Amino acid sequence: MPKNPTRMNLINTRKSIVLARKGHDLLKRKREALVIEFFKMLKDSKSDRERLQQTLEAAYKTTVIASTFSGDFELEQASIYVKDASKINMSVKNVMGVRIPEIEKLHEESMGSDQLQTSLAVSDVEDAFSGVKDMIIDTAKREQSLRRLILEIDKVKRRVNALEYILLPKLKKEAGYISFRLDEMERDTFSALKHVKKKIERQNA
Repeated sequence: MPKNPTRMNLINTRKSIVLARKGHDLLKRKREALVIEFFKMLKDSKSDRERLQQTLEAAYKTTVIASTFSGDFELEQASIYVKDASKINMSVKNVMGVRIPEIEKLHEESMGSDQLQTSLAVSDVEDAFSGVKDMIIDTAKREQSLRRLILEIDKVKRRVNALEYILLPKLKKEAGYISFRLDEMERDTFSALKHVKKKIERQNA
């Protein structure tokens, strides 16, 4: 419903247009910064996955070597002491208004150093897969950050579009309507005053 065509409403509508434009510009800059950060993280994430693949392949090769030199029985004995999952600590950091998860592996005892005397080859397997776990945590942290950034970019994009294609056109239309009605009212008032003036002049004559 159009606002009443008053000077105050015209002033307030124009102020709203200025604020909407400022908000639109700020959100566009934020979206651009988030997109740049996203592509940077995406590049790092691809590198993480490549390193994880290489680390995993190296760990399996180490396992094959350990199996050859020490036998499967010693590997199976050492595997008994392997924990199901590493303990992690999760926190959140703020990046341009986006809550990014921080995942950190907590210090834990090795899988068999204190419980079982193992050969050097089996210890190498332990170290190799410990590196794999660290890489998995780093990769998961990066990819969780990417998901959060994608959601935030989508949210900011929707706000930019709402301002650009809905709110700003609506406010401009309202300002145009009020300005047109005020001009029309001013012309009507001027015409009425002119008519009254002529009438007064005729009466005086």
